[in-house]
Amino acid sequence: MKQKLYIFGLATALLIFTGTIFKVNHWPAAGYMISFGVGTLVLIFLPAALRSHYRAEGNSQNRILYIITWVTCMVVFTGMLFKVMHWPYAGVAMTIALPFPYIVFLPVFLIVTSKNKSFNIYNTVFILLLLAVNSVFCTLLALNVSRDRINESFNLAQNYYRLEKVLGQLPVKDIQSPVNQKIDNVLKISDYYQEKMLNLDLNSLEKWQNDPSGILRGDSPNIPLIATSREGSSSYAIELENGMKDLLDAMEKTKGYETMAKGAPLILDIYKPDGSGPDYGVRYIAFKTMGMALIHIEGLKYDLLMLRSQPVPLK
Repeated sequence: MKQKLYIFGLATALLIFTGTIFKVNHWPAAGYMISFGVGTLVLIFLPAALRSHYRAEGNSQNRILYIITWVTCMVVFTGMLFKVMHWPYAGVAMTIALPFPYIVFLPVFLIVTSKNKSFNIYNTVFILLLLAVNSVFCTLLALNVSRDRINESFNLAQNYYRLEKVLGQLPVKDIQSPVNQKIDNVLKISDYYQEKMLNLDLNSLEKWQNDPSGILRGDSPNIPLIATSREGSSSYAIELENGMKDLLDAMEKTKGYETMAKGAPLILDIYKPDGSGPDYGVRYIAFKTMGMALIHIEGLKYDLLMLRSQPVPLK
């Protein structure tokens, strides 16, 4: 039985390790391997291993320690999984996972082991070192990506803004046309969502445009979710999505914009790859980190200004 348990544990560890390698290299199926591996580790292997060890020890007084050990592992590994996968509320999960071993597991461990006179003090030292390593690893996860990658993303945002300034200075023909009015409306909505996210970061749109790297919580996955949600609705950034749909509708109905109407959905990338409904906010903003959501909206504004700068009528 133990031999099978060791083999199963090794296979689970290899699955998580392989998934991690795939995740680092951005290869497909990485998320499935990591999620399945961590789920198997927490829900199958650890309970089986702890149960086997508990039966071999035969000391019913330590039952609470085994239960708390499993609960602690579940909380810590689940928090790590949420952070690695960039799932919603990952920050909350990590905030719970980081102090949990010290607040819950360590007191129980010290109380239970203090009653065992034959317990080796070196085991306590090992546990403390393990908790320290866990804290360091959780901190590294909180960093999310390398500083170089973050700086590259912010440089992209600044390049978008510089191009927007140039496009904004170009003369616009027929500025009162329904299409141009709809474009201006979507631009205002884009500014609104950016401002809303930046306010939650104690920042402003002007500061973001001048220095994108100045945002405090660029890796936060919760700020875009809060900023784009509506009470009692599962839709996100719905005003932005509706604004773009109105823009496409205006292009189809306005004479001279027939060619633009055909290409605009691809440029704005409003529809899902399978051609179904937009669901724009969910795919590109609400469930992204704050930095990526801001950068995407900046790119959208650039695309809108490019469309507005096109001469009309198009034939």
